[in-house]
Amino acid sequence: MTNYIYPFGGSAPKPTVDPDKQIVGGKGLGLQVMSKIGVDVPPGFTLTTPLCQVFAKDGDLPAEVWKGVRENVMRIEKDMGKKFGSSENPLLFSCRSGAAISMPGMMDTVLNIGLNDDTTEGLAKATGNERFAWDSYRRLLDMFGEVVLGIPHEDFEKRFDIIKEQANASSDVELGVADLKKLCDEYKKVYLEQGKKFPSDPYEQLHACVKAVFGSWMTPRAVKYREINNVKNLLGTATNIQTMVFGNMGNDSGTGVAFSRNPSTGENILYGEYLINAQGEDVVAGIRTPEPILRMKEVLPEAYEKFLQNVEKLEHYFKDMQDVEFTVEKGKLWMLQCRNGKRTGTAAIKIATDLVKEGICTKSEALLKVEPTHVEQLLHPTFSVEALKSDAYTKGVVAKGLPGSPGAAVGKLVFTPKQAEDLKAKGESVILARETTSPEDVGGMWAAAGILTARGGMTSHAAVVARGWGKPCVCGCSDIVVSEVDETVIVKDTQLTFRAGDVISINGATGEVIKNPIEVKTPKLEGELGTLLGWADQEEGVMKVLANADSGPDATQAAGNGAQGIGLCRTEHMFFSPERLPVVRRWIFHNEELDDFEHIKEFQRSDFKDLFKAMNNMHVTIRLLDPPLHEFLPRPEQVHEKVAEELGFGKDVKRMLARMDSMHEENPMLGLRGCRLGIVKPEFTEMQVEAIISAAADFMEEAPGIANPHPRIMIPLIGSINEYKNQALIIKREAERIRAERGIDVQYEIGTMIEVPRAAIISNKIADLKDDADGKPLCTFFSYGTNDLTQMTMGISRDDSNGFIPRYLELGIFDEDPFQTIDEEGVGFMVKHSVEYGRSVNPNISLSVCGEHGGDPKSIAFFDTLGLNYVSCSPYRVPVARLAAGQARVRARMAAAKEEEKKQAKAAQLEQKRRNVLNDEGDMVVGALVQ
Repeated sequence: MTNYIYPFGGSAPKPTVDPDKQIVGGKGLGLQVMSKIGVDVPPGFTLTTPLCQVFAKDGDLPAEVWKGVRENVMRIEKDMGKKFGSSENPLLFSCRSGAAISMPGMMDTVLNIGLNDDTTEGLAKATGNERFAWDSYRRLLDMFGEVVLGIPHEDFEKRFDIIKEQANASSDVELGVADLKKLCDEYKKVYLEQGKKFPSDPYEQLHACVKAVFGSWMTPRAVKYREINNVKNLLGTATNIQTMVFGNMGNDSGTGVAFSRNPSTGENILYGEYLINAQGEDVVAGIRTPEPILRMKEVLPEAYEKFLQNVEKLEHYFKDMQDVEFTVEKGKLWMLQCRNGKRTGTAAIKIATDLVKEGICTKSEALLKVEPTHVEQLLHPTFSVEALKSDAYTKGVVAKGLPGSPGAAVGKLVFTPKQAEDLKAKGESVILARETTSPEDVGGMWAAAGILTARGGMTSHAAVVARGWGKPCVCGCSDIVVSEVDETVIVKDTQLTFRAGDVISINGATGEVIKNPIEVKTPKLEGELGTLLGWADQEEGVMKVLANADSGPDATQAAGNGAQGIGLCRTEHMFFSPERLPVVRRWIFHNEELDDFEHIKEFQRSDFKDLFKAMNNMHVTIRLLDPPLHEFLPRPEQVHEKVAEELGFGKDVKRMLARMDSMHEENPMLGLRGCRLGIVKPEFTEMQVEAIISAAADFMEEAPGIANPHPRIMIPLIGSINEYKNQALIIKREAERIRAERGIDVQYEIGTMIEVPRAAIISNKIADLKDDADGKPLCTFFSYGTNDLTQMTMGISRDDSNGFIPRYLELGIFDEDPFQTIDEEGVGFMVKHSVEYGRSVNPNISLSVCGEHGGDPKSIAFFDTLGLNYVSCSPYRVPVARLAAGQARVRARMAAAKEEEKKQAKAAQLEQKRRNVLNDEGDMVVGALVQ
């Protein structure tokens, strides 16, 4: 089982090749790399992620693994000159989790493993520091009880508070040896009260801690975190057992957490915190308020200088911003872990572009350092400059804490995660106020628009998690008292009281709490984000990103977000404005009303021209009328005399209801809609084509030499060749008539939306269709309507799926919601088949996606493998899609390069074998001659 244990530090061999992060976890990889590049790490070993699966199945680890654990402990005993369990000079360990993807605070850690009454006395003698020894012991009793045995932390905290009160101490550092001994006795009583026993045998402690860490992979908070962050396909967590080094040995010792760059802004400035005479959990748990890392230079100058060197080494090695934990023991610096740091969207963009400017990474590598969610964060609301200067803001600031995570949030105060989740489900914006957050709060934190805590520093749980999610957070706000019992936030100086349901605002960039709701705005694409997305657009072979837009303002916004055209204009969306809807309804009820017909044509013509202007020189794909006509009609309960009169029925409500009833369909989504409407009522198709081509001609007349519209007319919901041909010939006839009458050469294309499985199956026949009159192709593009294609392929109604898909996801029946991320095996297969069939007869056919999946990064990666020309999504999602498309190309190229490298290595091995055989044969010949 040696391949399940990876030693590091001390006498452990330095790796020549970095191990697989999926196997050793992010923390384990960092420890291996630090050992390799000469950064001092306390010796230890990693139990790999496959063992997490073994433990989940068997509830224990194989005997040979426990044997390997003992062998590694013995190696470390030699390296450190100490013995595990010794009452003279004891060796102690920490036991930490470490999955391949960082999950801050979600899984368990235990420190000071190996202490008991005897070894604590031995530690006191060996170090000459009795206070330190008993302080370490009380920490183990607390952590072991909570993490391994499930004793509530509050039970220990209550005893701690009593001892502090008796000693007249405000913090743990003020407790003396006698106080700490008494505290250890009190903690042991907690065990007895809970019917538990603290094991004194060091190996029994270590085994129990390893099991607890592996077991923490499936705790509700860890499962919830993975669910929220869509973390899937991991083997589990690794477990890292590492020699304890102590930051609580006096004023020449300390511990800290730092980032090589500011994780909120991305500035190239060391950012973090440390505590003198403390252990690591004191910093991240927010138990004591730490000092800024820059002050460490004044009190521990040599360790600080070494720390700067280490951080620079790591950042250049990983080519990314680093999140590190460290301990200084009696002046010596030890690095405990490193990983690519979590960051806000603002920071991610700046760090990526700065790393390119500094020559640390390439543009392609920089793209992979930004997550699509980071781009989304930058599009989230912030306080406008005007709002920041307003009296409502400046006079409304009632408290100030630490700027844990930037951004603006306005919402109702809530005090429990459940309250946050419940109100979020009702569509309300909430601010979650807590004294300090813990991993159990993640559900409420995710639901909240912003987070406010009274305690905790910049690297506290609240701040780290909020930054990772791009949520505004004000933490460590000592100006307030948060009572979760009374559900109040009280400002200390003024006694101003806020209660559950009161609306407040928080500014995560400044740490300010404002008593008034403040106006927010969405930032524009500019500066470094524009630069980064430009790099994505420049990747060789990258898919273009177009937008789904139905109006001039939508198209303008899409163009501002970098869309390279319109991939879907839904003509029916032009009908729903209050002044247009009655006209459309009259037209549906009374086809003979030519005035209404002309009105509809004219307002469509006007709208199409706005689209062509916003997207000049770019494709504008317009889908002909698609939904069933009943969607435009009022509901029966909305019909009264005034409505009937407005829609041409006089005041005869009964006649109008009878007409509506005659149009009723049992399954309208599979009824008279899409191309069927145009076939049954060809005037619908003719009217829309006239509006489209006329709008393009109008624009060209208005701006000669400048206007260059590119309309693409898309036929919806076809399932047969004859359906397509019927509509395509009507479109061509009408378009050519307008072109001839206007004398303007409007360039247009005809294609179809592939959304019916039968159309996907016969794609080669559709792509090969030609006009019998002139022999020219009738279809130049396919656009995959993956929303309906998913419905029809999977037999699931998108509108009704919410009743069971969440349960399917929970049970693992679905890995993803198929209406958010493409079902590659089924729907994806249909698209792939259609792509191959279409290109087999027309290699130049344009292929794209215009469903919701066109904005989903995971789906975009799949579409990239099919070689589609573009994806189209909502204007808001265009920046995310641009990044995802660029990343897909980079990853594909990297995968191809890796595959080529493997081929070359294999070829070199075969060549070497061939040479060896020739050499052996030559030796045999020479030997025979000699004889």
